[in-house]
Amino acid sequence: MDQAEKRRIVEALVLAAQEPMPAARIASIVPRCKPAQVKELVDELNADYVKQGRAFEICEVAGGYQIRTLPQYAPYLQQTLKERPLRLSQAALETLAIVAYRQPVTRAEVEHIRGVDAGAVVRSLIERKLVRIAGHREVPGRPMLYATTKRFLEVFELERLEDLPTLRDLRELAPEEAPAGAIVPGADAGRSEAEASAGDADAAAGEAATADADASEGDTPPANDAASARVAKTPPPSGEAPVAAPPAE
Repeated sequence: MDQAEKRRIVEALVLAAQEPMPAARIASIVPRCKPAQVKELVDELNADYVKQGRAFEICEVAGGYQIRTLPQYAPYLQQTLKERPLRLSQAALETLAIVAYRQPVTRAEVEHIRGVDAGAVVRSLIERKLVRIAGHREVPGRPMLYATTKRFLEVFELERLEDLPTLRDLRELAPEEAPAGAIVPGADAGRSEAEASAGDADAAAGEAATADADASEGDTPPANDAASARVAKTPPPSGEAPVAAPPAE
């Protein structure tokens, strides 16, 4: 059997599969094909799709291969879907991240990290098939353990859990690519020190301005309202009482 015919068989298998098809399963069906050769056949198919300007490609996700449309066509496809696109709240994303990185994990451990009750959020993630019950921890009470599902890998386009970004990756992305408001571990450390230094400098300037204003009280009015407002809003150094702005005359 020639290479072209093998490619066509792989294409048919992946196209007909309802879930990502593992390379070992494909190799067991394609005549005279080893699992290591499957990736080569898939790469050749994807190269053909690019040359032909196709709107889809074969992706390696969740431990197998699956045909997916290109991202730029998502807005058009969403108009044909009866179900609403999958959207997760901030609480759901935080809970899902804890489960993904700490799995298997109990509900109590999730709540200890987040500091709030996580029962409703965990149930919602289970209903969306992103989280599953992975057994029980052998301690008094035998609490349930939670882990991510195969659908989780498909939704986030991951081949395996090891492909999750590390904390180092997140810190490197934080200064440039992290979205506004995103919480990235360790990303605020340097910034907080700089802000603290700037705050101390502003506080010292505020004290000096206040001292000058007290010395000349009754003789010279404040330079301008903006300067007075600046002194009033300047935070005092740690351990000192707030310094009020001199009254405007």
